[in-house]
Amino acid sequence: MTIAREGWPHILILLALGGVLLFFRLYWVGGILVFLGLFTTFFFRDPDRKVLQDPRLAVSPADGKVVQVMPAPAGSPLGPGSSQISIFLSVFDVHINRAPIAGKVAKVDYHKGEFLPAFDHKASTRNEQNTVTIADGDTRVVFKQIAGLIARRIVFTKRVDDAVARGERVGMIKFGSRVDVFLPPEFRVTVKEGDRVQGGISVLGERQ
Repeated sequence: MTIAREGWPHILILLALGGVLLFFRLYWVGGILVFLGLFTTFFFRDPDRKVLQDPRLAVSPADGKVVQVMPAPAGSPLGPGSSQISIFLSVFDVHINRAPIAGKVAKVDYHKGEFLPAFDHKASTRNEQNTVTIADGDTRVVFKQIAGLIARRIVFTKRVDDAVARGERVGMIKFGSRVDVFLPPEFRVTVKEGDRVQGGISVLGERQ
C-alpha cells in the first residue's frame, strides 16, 4: 500500500524512538511508540482509486461520513441556490483529498482559525480552513479543507491556474478533520446525511 509522503517523518520518528526504547528494555513506552508508528502508517495510507470520469458528476473530495446536506447558508462561496455537503473524517478514514470535478484551480483562500471538533457544525466557519474553487468553464465547485480538534496542518499541493482531473490527489488534512463541499444550483445532490463516502469514487451530485 502506498503511504502519503507527508506521513513518513511522523512514522519514522515514532518507530525509531520505539525501537530504541525497546532495545533498552523499556518495553511499555517503546511498545506504545511502535504501536503509534504503525497506526500512523495506517492513517497516512493512500490507496489507488478508480475514479468516475463522467463529466456530469461531482465526486467526493474525501473519505468519511456525510454529516450535513442542506441549502448553502447566506454568504456561501457560490451564492444563492447552491448546496452544502459536509463530510466528517475520523482518524480511521483515508485523509487524502481529491478534486471533485475536472477543471482549473481558480482560487485558493487559507484562513487561520480555531480547532473545534470537526463534527461540530460551527467548525465550518470558525476553524482553520483552506477554501478551494475549481472551475470548469462557467461551472464552479468549491470545497473547504477544515482542520479539527487534533488536526493542525492542512496540505494543499496545487496552485491557482493548475489543471486538475476529477478525483486527482490535491492534498490532505492531518489527524481527523472535515470537508465542506459547495455545489452550484445546476447540480442535483445525490447523497444524504449518514451516508459513507469515498474520495474520487462516491458521487455527491450530478449536473442536470
